[in-house]
Amino acid sequence: MSLNLEQYVSEFSAQNINGEHLLQLDGSKLKALGMTSSQDRAIVKKKLKEMKASLEKARKAQEKMEKQREKLRKREQEQLQRRSKKTDKCSSDATEGTNEQ
Repeated sequence: MSLNLEQYVSEFSAQNINGEHLLQLDGSKLKALGMTSSQDRAIVKKKLKEMKASLEKARKAQEKMEKQREKLRKREQEQLQRRSKKTDKCSSDATEGTNEQ
């Protein structure tokens, strides 16, 4: 409707075309859905291309964030291990010092 193509809403609804299905449509499928105007198909295909690009960009951003989180988790884990080793070494040194006296 935002593309001023309201005339196709009823057929898209009747065919249960949702967002996921919409992204999979190409020119021939649009034509089969009753979109006979090549200009209308071109408008929809252009918008679908933009939407796919946006989705891909969002997916890549999500992957990047997940990688950064994983990297941060690894650093925190390494820091905890280093602290634990230092604490173990300090307590071990203290125990040895007490035993020597």
